[in-house]
Amino acid sequence: MNKYNPHKIEKKWQEVWEKEKTFAFDEDSKKKKLYILDMLPYPSGEGLHVGHPEGYTATDIISRYQRMKGYNVIHPMGWDAFGLPAENYAIKTKVHPAETTKKSIDNFRRQIKSLGFSYDWSREISTAHPEYYRWTQWLFLYLYKKDLAYQKEAPVNWCPSCQTVLANEQVVAGACERCGSEVEQKNLTQWFFKTTDYTERLLGDLEDIDWPEGIKSSQRNWIGKSEGAMLEFKIKDQELSIKTFTTRPDTLFGATYMVLAPENGLVNKLDIENRKEVDDYIKKTSKKTELERITEAKEKTGIELKGVKAVNPANRKEIPIFVADYVLASYGTGAIMAVPAHDKRDYEFAKKFKISIPQVIEGGDPASPGASQGGLPYIGEGKLVNSGKFNGLSSQEAKNKITEFVKGKKQIQYKLRDWLISRQRYWGPPIPIIYCDKCGAQPVPEKDLPVVLPTDVDFKPKGESPLASSKEFHNVKCPKCSGSARRESDTLDTFVDSSWYYFRYLDPRNEKEIFDKKKVVELMPIDLYVGGAEHAVLHLLYSRFITKALKDGGYVSLSEPFSKLRNQGMVLGPDGQRMSKSKGNVINPDDVVKEFGADAFRMYEMFMGPFEDDIAWNTNSIMGVFRFLTRVWNFHLEPAGPSEEGSKELQHLTHKTIKKVEEDINGFNFNTAISALMILLKSIEKEKDSSAFRTFLLLLYPFAPHISSELWEKLKYSAQGGSASGGGHIWEEPWPKVEKKYLAKKEIELIVQVNGKLRDTITLSTGLSKKELEETAKKSENVIKYIKDKKVKKVIVVPDRLVNFVTG
Repeated sequence: MNKYNPHKIEKKWQEVWEKEKTFAFDEDSKKKKLYILDMLPYPSGEGLHVGHPEGYTATDIISRYQRMKGYNVIHPMGWDAFGLPAENYAIKTKVHPAETTKKSIDNFRRQIKSLGFSYDWSREISTAHPEYYRWTQWLFLYLYKKDLAYQKEAPVNWCPSCQTVLANEQVVAGACERCGSEVEQKNLTQWFFKTTDYTERLLGDLEDIDWPEGIKSSQRNWIGKSEGAMLEFKIKDQELSIKTFTTRPDTLFGATYMVLAPENGLVNKLDIENRKEVDDYIKKTSKKTELERITEAKEKTGIELKGVKAVNPANRKEIPIFVADYVLASYGTGAIMAVPAHDKRDYEFAKKFKISIPQVIEGGDPASPGASQGGLPYIGEGKLVNSGKFNGLSSQEAKNKITEFVKGKKQIQYKLRDWLISRQRYWGPPIPIIYCDKCGAQPVPEKDLPVVLPTDVDFKPKGESPLASSKEFHNVKCPKCSGSARRESDTLDTFVDSSWYYFRYLDPRNEKEIFDKKKVVELMPIDLYVGGAEHAVLHLLYSRFITKALKDGGYVSLSEPFSKLRNQGMVLGPDGQRMSKSKGNVINPDDVVKEFGADAFRMYEMFMGPFEDDIAWNTNSIMGVFRFLTRVWNFHLEPAGPSEEGSKELQHLTHKTIKKVEEDINGFNFNTAISALMILLKSIEKEKDSSAFRTFLLLLYPFAPHISSELWEKLKYSAQGGSASGGGHIWEEPWPKVEKKYLAKKEIELIVQVNGKLRDTITLSTGLSKKELEETAKKSENVIKYIKDKKVKKVIVVPDRLVNFVTG
């Protein structure tokens, strides 16, 4: 075969890897382990688009490289197979989600295998398989027994037409995305996990992990630790008061009104003159989602509670009380003291409702970081004004003194709320709880797990989970008294499935326990975790919570599951927009592989730009990568050159490239690693050096494993190179070692130019300073005659390479 035929080559090696289970993790190996993992993908019916494999390509490069470095790498793959999209598709097509999900998984698996990723497929899992979700249910029971799972009423998005609960993502502009009906807020009894029991550990342990700072910051903001004070505002002429938490007690003299959340129970206790008007506003608010209510860009709404006043405890002034939807009952006490001069939202509200805006903090320059244009609102700290005896104090001094003055209490609060884990949906793990009229809620005995999803279910929602309509599912006995009982009909949030899957990969066929503790001790934590930044909070936070909860029960010894996290950027459509079917800009990797091959696809994905950047797909640009691989292939068809060390220049470049590619792989700078390989190939082609080409193939292998494996076999390099493996495949070879003696160039050929034209070359020692190079170049006779009668306007010096005199 003379012409480069990627499809024939790639098919051959993919079959070899599958048949020989080349990349299966060796549990008996004495080598040091590395656990490299991609975030669990959701297999949609539309299959992969070219954005999905970017992270998979990166982890595959690193996995192949680390195996060559002598590590025993565990690199598994599986499927986050439960979820709402599959259920909605089932409602639409009347095809069971188990059937459509299986087809989607088969398609995803085929596509991923076509790209030659080195996964250990013997560990494959699907979260929708009973042998997996049996242990998801076990995990729920474990948390339930530890008092970390409980029930309470909570507000949800409710579509009155579809008669179902909607996720926030299904609410568009306050309406159901499916039918367009206005969405309401409705209280339902829900199941929760007590993530708030782990708040400080979730916050503190962020310091010990190698994650992007932006992701850590997102988690810190989500947890939202605030140090402040709990203050009490009395209601005039009523035996009631409003308690509110604030981080800025230093601004208390500037509080000119109070705001209660519409759900705050105090609203019903107050003697309000405009009760009907208030009730109508609260009803209208119930149709909005929390996200819509707290969006800063939207116009602030609210209504004053007529006939009711609060008393500011600092200056005894009577101030109005409003109900407004920008305050949520779930945050703090469901009430705020509003200081419009020093808070953006309060400022906008006060301007709209014509409430006074007295400034009580001065920060100096109105254009300073804490101030908006025009001076107010000033949100920074500074010196107190208009604050009675506290005038002149700094904000820090005043915080404690004003808190003591009004008899407030210092307090720490968090924004983090417990994790709502119950869903009124079908396609998810049934919650393993049985309700008995006599005994109450009872956990399903572990011996009776899994609680399998019933098949006699109408997927169309009718106001409660579809499981509620199954007769077969609910006909059970109470595990405590053996009397008639009924199963819980809610299913678990699919984030529960994906919060622990990385443990199951280590022991995927264990039928006796969730995993072997010894294997977790040996193989965890995950050394490298790669996925999208969109999972910055929920998935990563929940996984950290589950790990800590399991540690407290003695099931694991680690506190954090992911030692190192990296996020890939988004691959945009050719039009620079996010890929979507509706925009018609989705690129299918099947089409790219069919035209250019998997190696070209993989290399282009990494060559497009920095790994973490969002970059638009350009099919024309992949041609350059394909031509590069064609040149790699064609080299073996030409007569071989020196088989020994080659020229000093090529030796230097080869070892410089080994060092560069290794550093770039470790630093996720895959694009510059590929650039270095392209430069090296050009020099190898020039000298026709087969010895250097052997090293080049080893460096290329993690990026383009198919063509590298084929050429290694064809050229019998393992035997020629005296491989440590004694002859064999390229992946059995060690990574090339950098020989320092070749890195240091003792002499250089200095190029000397005048106005960009070559006038001399001078042999010099390496490492001379710019000044030394300039002075040496000036002494050249060929240079002197071109500059002696002219004024040198500029001297450009590139160390160890070039001096250029620019004359005027």
